[in-house]
Amino acid sequence: MTHHHEAVGPVLALDIGGTKLAAGVVGPDGETLSFARCPTGVQDGPDAVLKRLFDLGHAVLGTAGVDAGRLLGTGIGCGGPLDATTGVLLAPPHLPGWTNVPVVQRAADAFGLPAVLDNDGTAGAAGEWRFGVGRGSRDLIYLTVSTGIGGGLVIDGRTYRGAAGNGGEPGHVTVRAADARRCHSCGRIGCLEAYASGTSIAERAVAAVASATAAGRETALAGREPLTAADVSAEARAGDPVAVEVWDETVEILAGGLTSLVNAFEPELVVLGGGVTRAGELLMAPLRERVAAQAMGPAASAVRLITATGGDQAGVLGAAAIAFERLHRPAAAGRAGRATPP
Repeated sequence: MTHHHEAVGPVLALDIGGTKLAAGVVGPDGETLSFARCPTGVQDGPDAVLKRLFDLGHAVLGTAGVDAGRLLGTGIGCGGPLDATTGVLLAPPHLPGWTNVPVVQRAADAFGLPAVLDNDGTAGAAGEWRFGVGRGSRDLIYLTVSTGIGGGLVIDGRTYRGAAGNGGEPGHVTVRAADARRCHSCGRIGCLEAYASGTSIAERAVAAVASATAAGRETALAGREPLTAADVSAEARAGDPVAVEVWDETVEILAGGLTSLVNAFEPELVVLGGGVTRAGELLMAPLRERVAAQAMGPAASAVRLITATGGDQAGVLGAAAIAFERLHRPAAAGRAGRATPP
């Protein structure tokens, strides 16, 4: 490690989720000096939520005992669509009523530090590549399978953003065409997210329980309110036939989506995170088998499917990775996407 790298201060990392806000102070090697989270309370509107987020940020700075003046800056991860160059949240579906919110400017005012904003999927990919299981790889695809399916790409050792800054949306590859389900977040038909996100697994399970009940079939999933993806994986593990059917179809569809991505990008790693991956090998073993069988030969032999390391802190580590990537480039200070307070 060069002496120059050691001189880089920690960053303040902020993660804006539809359910939870998180903040942390993170050092250049990904060590979390402090971490906290709280409910988003999205119904209170953007001003109240941002005040809560920035209060959380000040609190973690206090816990870490780090003077804001020592920090490199602030990294912010949030679901898109957003403009990473200007630092504006355009209209994220998980934050109803947030239209054209200049979150980078607001953060710069709150902390007196340069700030950068990126899509949380892109940030998650950067976090796993810089600090997590993707360390040392050149090409990876990251998917977080939770309420929705987000993700991002690192291609040739660079975080991929696409022409409009929101590129690398693996949740919205089309996996079904005929009689397909509509995606809640983008409105298109047949998206991977419309089948394999936690929300969609639960909705498909509710439908499967209804048809099983109508056919006089017993299932341990009947009468669960609300039915969750975790219920489906637990009962599938226990051998409940209806849960097994829903889970197998989920794995099949997820494998189909991953196969398309693996064929398109031929990555070294596919890193899966998010709540649905808590199912562990019940998910990963059949996914590995199916992707190996379905992907094109060279791509199939090159890729490894692994689970993410970030856990509860994944969003904060991702936001930190973005801050280190975009704020610490003395030689490329003129690059687009670098936002500094006036």
